[in-house]
Amino acid sequence: MRLNYVETGPGDAPVVLLGSSLGADHTMWAPQVDVLAKRFRVIAFDHRGHGASEVPEGPYTIEDLGQDVVELLNTLMIEQASYVGISLGGSVGLWLAQHAPQRIHRLVAICPPSNPAATAQTWTDRAAQVRAEGTQAIADATLGRWFLPEFTETGPVKQMLLDCPAEGYAACCEALSTTNLLPDLKDITAPVLLITAESDASVPPETVVPLASQIPGAHLEVIEHAAHLVTYSHPDVINPLLLAHLA
Repeated sequence: MRLNYVETGPGDAPVVLLGSSLGADHTMWAPQVDVLAKRFRVIAFDHRGHGASEVPEGPYTIEDLGQDVVELLNTLMIEQASYVGISLGGSVGLWLAQHAPQRIHRLVAICPPSNPAATAQTWTDRAAQVRAEGTQAIADATLGRWFLPEFTETGPVKQMLLDCPAEGYAACCEALSTTNLLPDLKDITAPVLLITAESDASVPPETVVPLASQIPGAHLEVIEHAAHLVTYSHPDVINPLLLAHLA
């Protein structure tokens, strides 16, 4: 499985992988890349079915998405990396910390769905809608969950969502519909920073806050006056947290 990725920063620096939200590609990390690249070799990638990555026919599983990242590390001959993921990317990060612990140095999981299988029908319904009508059918509703009304700089993000392949988006919805990461949280050994947004309607903070007591040694940050795509809307708050945890 070939994942598209973009590398920034010194080639001999510690590696940080950036895993994006459902419906997004690596360009969503524009507010973080230059800051992180001053200290790290930053690899921002597109999940399968997203951006310029390959789009195999679905459904996918969270294991598929996680193994894609392991394969990317193998291809780049990287033994270990830190990982920062938001939303779907955060779920992939938790899976990696559980199932490929030797490959993950530090983990930042931002607004991660930890048990989306609990609302499986929501995900399978959305997959069916996007396969039938494309991502334009869910674009406005998605932006309404990603950002608070006062954040208006959403044009690039909306276009990114519209450009997302319908099959890739739908198949990743199906991956979420079968994902429950809760049972193995206790086995995570990497240092973990959990970030949730106070007004996140997609992955409500009450589903993220309890994870901090289930992951050994995890640190929790709650971002006030923010919705789901907090990395894009609040980089002034998020970037210092990332630098402090990844150092």
